Parts: sequence; structure tokens; C-alpha cells
Amino acid sequence: MATAGVMETLQPLSVGDGATTVSGLLALLEEDNTRLTIYALQKLHAVVDRFWAEVATALPLIEELSEDDAYEARDLAAFVASKVFFHLEEYDDALRLGLGAGSYFDVSKKTEYVETLVAKAFDEYVRLRERLVLVDNSSATIDPRLETIVEKMFERCFLDGAFNQAVGIALEAHRLDKIEEAINRAPAKGLLIAHIFKISQTLILSRHFRLQVLDVLVRVHSAVIDPEYVSICQCMQFLNKASDVAEILDKLLQGSEEKALLAYQVAFELVESENQHFLLDVNTALFPPVATAVDASAGENAEESKEGGGSAEPTSVPPAASETPVLAGSVPEGAPVEYLERKMQLKQILVDGFSIDLTLDFLYRHNNTDLLILRNIKTAIENRNSVLHGATVVAHGYMNAGTTTDTFLRENLEWLGRASNWAKFTATASIGVVHKGHVKESMNLLQPYLPQGGISTSPYSEGGALYALGLIHASKGGAGNHDTINYLQTALQSAGVNEVLQHGACLGLGLAAVGSAKEELFEDLKQALFSDNAVAGEAAALSIGLLLLGAGAASPLSEGAIKELLSYAHDTQHEKIIRGLALALALIMYGQEENAESLIEQLTRDRDPILRYGAMFTIGLAYAGTANNSGVRRLLHVAVSDVSDDVRRAAVISLGFVLFRTAEQVPRLVSLLAESFNPHVRYGSCLAVGIACAGTGSPEAIALLDPMLDDVADYVRQAAMLGLSMVYMQQSEARVPKVKAFRQRLARIIPDKHQSTMTKLGAILATGILDAGGRNVTLNMQSGAGFIKSTAVVGLAVWVQYWYWYPLMHFLSLAFTPTFLIGLNKDLKIPNKFGTSCGARPSTFAYPKKLEEKKEEKKERVVTAVLSTTAKAKAREAKKKAGEDAHHMDVEVPGASAADPKSNVMISNAGESGPQTFEKGVDVAEEGSPGKDVKAEGEAMANGKRGAETEPTTYMLGNPARVTQAQENVISFLLDEDQRYVPVCRSSRPTGIIMLMDRQPGEPEDVADVESPPLEGEEEEAEVPAPFEWTVN
Repeated sequence: MATAGVMETLQPLSVGDGATTVSGLLALLEEDNTRLTIYALQKLHAVVDRFWAEVATALPLIEELSEDDAYEARDLAAFVASKVFFHLEEYDDALRLGLGAGSYFDVSKKTEYVETLVAKAFDEYVRLRERLVLVDNSSATIDPRLETIVEKMFERCFLDGAFNQAVGIALEAHRLDKIEEAINRAPAKGLLIAHIFKISQTLILSRHFRLQVLDVLVRVHSAVIDPEYVSICQCMQFLNKASDVAEILDKLLQGSEEKALLAYQVAFELVESENQHFLLDVNTALFPPVATAVDASAGENAEESKEGGGSAEPTSVPPAASETPVLAGSVPEGAPVEYLERKMQLKQILVDGFSIDLTLDFLYRHNNTDLLILRNIKTAIENRNSVLHGATVVAHGYMNAGTTTDTFLRENLEWLGRASNWAKFTATASIGVVHKGHVKESMNLLQPYLPQGGISTSPYSEGGALYALGLIHASKGGAGNHDTINYLQTALQSAGVNEVLQHGACLGLGLAAVGSAKEELFEDLKQALFSDNAVAGEAAALSIGLLLLGAGAASPLSEGAIKELLSYAHDTQHEKIIRGLALALALIMYGQEENAESLIEQLTRDRDPILRYGAMFTIGLAYAGTANNSGVRRLLHVAVSDVSDDVRRAAVISLGFVLFRTAEQVPRLVSLLAESFNPHVRYGSCLAVGIACAGTGSPEAIALLDPMLDDVADYVRQAAMLGLSMVYMQQSEARVPKVKAFRQRLARIIPDKHQSTMTKLGAILATGILDAGGRNVTLNMQSGAGFIKSTAVVGLAVWVQYWYWYPLMHFLSLAFTPTFLIGLNKDLKIPNKFGTSCGARPSTFAYPKKLEEKKEEKKERVVTAVLSTTAKAKAREAKKKAGEDAHHMDVEVPGASAADPKSNVMISNAGESGPQTFEKGVDVAEEGSPGKDVKAEGEAMANGKRGAETEPTTYMLGNPARVTQAQENVISFLLDEDQRYVPVCRSSRPTGIIMLMDRQPGEPEDVADVESPPLEGEEEEAEVPAPFEWTVN
């Protein structure tokens, strides 16, 4: 009130718009009269944005007034000083004084001053909150005035409807209460929750805080009357709440048919995420195992076998009912009559591997492998080059991965038999890649190659078969895995000192039991490791890492294992074992993020370059998919500073793992590294881009990798081809035209005698990767629901070790992800009437055209063509002259030899050793006629042009359908009223397995069953021919 009175008294002395100085007002600030100084500050407040440079000379005096508690206009003085500091770009001082400006600092105003200081206030608030929350520094305090500004901004966001911005601020400031408030006040809660779930996987660096955010989402979801059960279960999976997920699934089974379909949808997504440990916990909670008499007898048989000395021969498999958990307990009160049937179907999905059957059925029926490519490679490579021979077998495995089709191998058994020693091991193991996921028939498929009766006759093929068994069962769980693990464990125990069998058994056991962390298996593998055999020890170490995948140091078993592995790595002299141990430590720390920091620091500072090499993969796997700034910074530093080329190469490759969720950043990040003088760094850059950008067709990635195809180092050219093949996976010529030239280049390199073996190796493997899985799979380390697929990450991490050991090439198959859309009804059958719409031309996502086998045609030079009519005319003329019977006369063209009595025309071909005879009725002018060829070519071009013009811009996809990664964005579900089947979860992505709700449940359905692919040698029965009538002429 006093200030207002002063203003009224002194109003005539106001500064006009035309004023050029405020020196008079600044002079008033030095007066002792409080009324005069208040008046001067009021006038300066109005013109400070114009005269801030002049006002800056009086800053000490204004600051002194703002700090005087007895001064009634100190808020105004603070505001004027804050504005001057703002114009001086001293934002820290501007914020400090702005906080003391009280009501003068109005955050609702959208001026440059307010926006800048609010941003600065947020930065400072976030910094203090991180110190308070993450560092747990109780001495850190936050100015209440700063909190007031932040609270005002939150309120402004809520009133403006900017809920995404409010959530972003809350996440950075670690304000869980504001996240919950934003969700509760948002009109579209579902969209906001989905947004928070998505950004929590990439933007939140702290694992602990990320779990707290997900816990909030679960709490908010649960409070809703009709919650999004799919989203809740996803959050619970991140929180590792298996029992809660099992409870929700059981609750859904007791509800309506729509709720049951939601339970099936959640189950399929759980299986797709490949989190075996979590899946086993859910299964145990839902289907508690019940001991049976068959189990007891099986246990007795196992004991007798063990007492008898053990054998690698597989024991008889007990009935399926005893292999898996059985349904126990009665029907809950109030549950529908279909409850037990629904639970059986849920068990079929979670335990019995129904999704595996779906995948096998799809890959087998839609296999589009071009065998002519393999035949051309086989013809082009040198017979004596075992490296290229083995690479061709591996490429065949890639091209037919999961299809169960091994026609090429069966047609070329003699050629395949040339493999010897470790090449035979790799060739036999490739059967596991071809039959990946065929768990129910794995023993039958590999029976001819597996050890028989404990007597090893061909250790390389037997070891390869054990490895193949692991590849088939890798991360598949389900009914057959327990027996397979027992079989492989027995095989390892019976291998004795045979390093080849030990190697195969260890790799197979690690793959089949990946992530299970079973102590008895760890002891067996540790025994093989400590045998101090380089070949067996490396596989044993690697398998220990697979067994304890992602366990970290949380359990006593894994904590003790880390100490033992580290100790043995410093004791042993075998580089192969040290490398296996280094990679095992990286696998154990998979997904541990900041919990792995102590081990990373220890390995990074080790004198042994192999352990530093392992440290780089530890960073890559611990922070896989997080884009963690600290991890990226450390990898870049090592990539340019370490004295070991191997360590630098590993550091660059690991960037691909850390950043694969933000793939667009990788080409830009490694662009300078790709131009490094060090070829190992360039090699790593190629693979990092390939791993991160696989299946994207990224123009930036292609632009970076294309010039590397002409690198001076052959292994860099190899990596460039591998990287490009990953990027080009499932890219059509219509969408990415450069893929055609790349395929042609690979085809030229393989037979080129001037190319090195390393370059040819890259070309052959790249050819296999391009057409992997019958052209129906891609490389993907993330599930549709956003979970990182541990098996895929591990597969790629171990695959890059082929630099040292070729048999590890098969690990790439673990990262192959089928790209399909399969709709299922409530009975888990495939409705034929369900379809989706693709908003693109069919050629945009079409399969590549298969090669056409060139037919060898004899080029015949035709001098004269005598038609039948001409021959008859000449015959009649000759009859008249000679008086002979024309019926018995042959016509001989001059210069020809005796005629064939069956021939009507003989044509002499000048320069040939004899006549060329043509059967009657053949139009000779047709062959070699340039006029006809030009005409046909012109018609073909016209038809092609007309076809391109008339190609539809949208088309329908059937069920099931191949849907590539890029195609997802243009696929849409048909939700019209006349559509019988619609997705039960409307927010589902148009890919993977989708549960469908039937809108016409009473009418008969047109459905297809899921069938297992036929075994080798089995042929499908021919279809019954259509009815016809037989008439005798």
C-alpha cells in the first residue's frame, strides 16, 4: 500500500517511451528516502529490458536492497537485478535473484525471460534431486522457493493439457508423486501410461528408479475398474513379479471369453520375450508339478544308470504327462465350465511350446529359399578350401534356419562328406540351425549322429550333434527340455578326456539350459573347465556364462562363480580359456546395468588384454539397449586409446549392443571410427552398424558401409558385407534399390579367383544372412512388447567371436526372429477369413525374385530354311521332269548327305561337319530370329510398364502372412462391422501372434490346424485328384 501511494505521488516523473537514459532513476536509488528508491525500482522494472546495460552499473546497489530484510520492496529489487543478470547471460545469478522476486516472477507468462529461467530452474532442481535420490546425500537441500517454481510449472502443464511434458519433467526429477498425479488427471490415461512405459525403457538410466516407475504404473492400472491387463503384466514382468502375473492370468481365465483371450495374448507375449527364468516361475505358480508313479520309476532308472557307469545313450523318454507340470486343484468357485479347458490351452502356450509349433509351421510352409544360390556357391568355391566349404554349410543353415528343410544337404551328401575334423563338427551342428525349435523330434532327427552306447566312433560328428541338440532347444523351455538337459549332462560326464565330445556337450548343455542357473550343471561344467584343456575349457567357460545368464552377483552361486572365473583366468595359460572366461563374465552381467560397474572397472584396469576385451562386452551386455551415456562414453574412449587391437575392435562392436534401440544414432556415432587408420576399428564399426540397424534398410547405415566394401583390408571388406547383409535383410528392390546391386556383387566375389579367402568367407555368410530363415526372419533383439530378448543378444555377442572360432557362427541363429502375423481363435486355430490391409504396393515388401537356371542352348547357324510347302512344290516339279512317283521321293538339298527317311527337310549348315535335320512341323525361322526377340522384348517392357502403372496401392494379407519390420507401419486391422474376427487387444501391433475375438460365435468357422513339419524322408500324401471320366479311343 505504501508503494502504491508513492507511485501516485510521483507519477508525473515517469519515464516516457522516447527516453534515452535512466540515469535520473539510478540516482534516486542512492537516496535515503525509501519512497524514492521504491519509485525508482518501479520505473526501472518497466524499462529494464531497454536500459539493462545502463542499469547494470547500479547492480551492487540493487542487490544490496534485495538482500535487506527490512526493505519493503526487496522482491522488486531482486526482480530488477535478476533481469539485468539475464541480459548479461549470467543465468545462475539471474535464477538466484529470480527466486527472491516473489510474485513478480510469474511462471505463467510466456516470455523469453520466464522460459529461460524456468528451464534453468528445472536443471538445477533435477541436479539437486539426483544428488538427493541417487547419491543418497542427506546434506543436499533444495531451496523451497525453487520447489515452489517447479510446482507452479507442473500445475501450468496440467492446466494446458501438456501431460507428456509434465511426465518428462517428473521422470527427470525423480518425482513419482507427480507421475501418478499426471496419470490420474489425464483424460487419456491409457495413452499416457503407454508413453511412460515406452520412455522408461530408454530414457531412465537408473535401473532402480525405472522399477519404481513401473511399480507406480502397476498401482495406477490396478485402481482402474477395467484395467489394461496386457500392460499390467508387461510391467510386472519387468518387476519380476511372476506370482502376480500368474494370479492375473488365472483371474482372466475365470472371466468372460474376451478375458480368456486376453490371458492367451499375455501368455504369447511372455513366451516371445524369451525370459526363461521368469517364464518358469510363472509356469510353476500356475501349474504346480505333481509327482507321479512314472516320475518315480524314471528316477529309479536314472539311479540305476548312474550306478552302472553312465552312458551317453539317450534313455527312453517318459510319457508327456509326466514330463511337464499337470493341472492340479479343483475349479475355483464361480469359474465358468470352460475353466479347465481354458487352463489346458494356456498350458499349451506356456509349457508345451505351442508358439514354437506355430513358428515351425509358418517357416516350413512359407519357405522361400532359393536353392540355386547355394548350388552356384557350391560350384564356385574351390573343392580343397575347407574354410569356404564350411562357410557354405553355415550359409545353408542360415538360409534354412527353422524351416526344417535340408534338401540341399541330402542332394549333396558326397560333397558334404568332404568335411573333416572340426569342419565336420560344424557341418553336423548346422542341422541344429535348420531344425531350430523342432524340440519334439530333436532326438529322432539327430539319432544317427549322437554317441551310441558310450562308444565314440566319430567324435567330430558326435560332438557336433550334441551342439546341434543345444541349438534346437536353445531358450525354448517346454516339455522336452528337461530330458534333453539330462541327456547332455550324461553325455558330458561320459565324454571322458575326449575334448571334441566335451566341447560339443558343453555348448549344447549351455544352450539348452540357458539362464536356468542350476547348481548341479554348474559343477559339471566347472569340472570340464578345470581340466585345463584349451578346447574343452573354452566351451565350458562359455557355457557357464550361458547357464548363469543375467544372474549378476545377486545369488551366492553366481557371486561365487564370478570369483572363481576371475581367479582361474589369472591362473591359466591358455588364451582360449581366458577368452571364454572373459565372455562368460560378460554373459553373467547381462542386463545388470550399474550393478556391473565394479566388475567392469576391475576388468577394464586388468593388465591382460583378453580380460579387457571381455570388459568391453561386459559393458555392451550390461547396458544392452539402454543407450547409457556413461557406457557409450567409456566404449568410445577405449576404442581410440587401448593398446590392443582386439580390445579396440570389441569396444566398437559393443556400441551396437548398447545403442540398438536408438539405431539411427549408430551410423552417425561411428562415422569417424569407420575412417580410422586402424583396420580393427573399421571392422568393429561395420559390425556395430550391422547389429544396431539390422533389418531397417537405413540409408545412413548403407551410406557408411557401402564404401567399406572396397577397403584395403580383406577382413574389413568381410565385415562390411556382413553388416550390409544385416541391414538389407527383408528389404525388397522396390523399397531399397541398392540391394539388387549388393546381391550381384556377392555373386561376383565368390567365384573370383583374385579375391582372398577372408573376403569370400564374408560374401558367402552375407548371402546366407540376406535370405535367412527362408526369407521370413530378421535379426531383432527386442520383442514386440518392448522386452530385450536375452537369447538374441547373447546369440549376436557369441557370434562375433567367430573371429577366433568358426563353430560359433551358428549362434547367429539365436537372434533370428520370424516376421509374421498369425491370428488365432479361442481354440488356438487359424481362421482363414481373417485378414489385414497393407497400405503399400505389393512389390514394396515382396520376396526377392528367385534365380533362373540358365539353360544351355546350342546356337545353330541356319543358312537356308526350307519349309514343307516349298519342299512339296519342288517334289512335284521333280516328278514332272523325271517322271517318277512323287509319293516315294525324298528331296535332298544340295550339299547335304543322305536323308533320314523320317525327315521331310534337311538343311545344310555351312561350316558344320554334317547336316542339321529338323522334324516336320518345326518352324525353323523361329530360332535365332532377331525380329521376334525384339518384338517379344518390346511386349514384355510394355507389359512391365503397364503392370507398374496398374499395381494396386493397397492389398489384403491373408492369415497367416509375412509382415516385415518396415511393413508394420502400413498394416491396419479391419474393424468394420462386417468383419467376423477382430483383435481382442485393439492396441496390438500388427505383427506376431494375435488372439482374435469372434463376432459371430454361433456360425461354423473356416479354420486351419497347426501341423508339425514332416521329418526327413517323410513326404506329404498327394491330394486326391478331382473326379473325371475315362474314355477309350
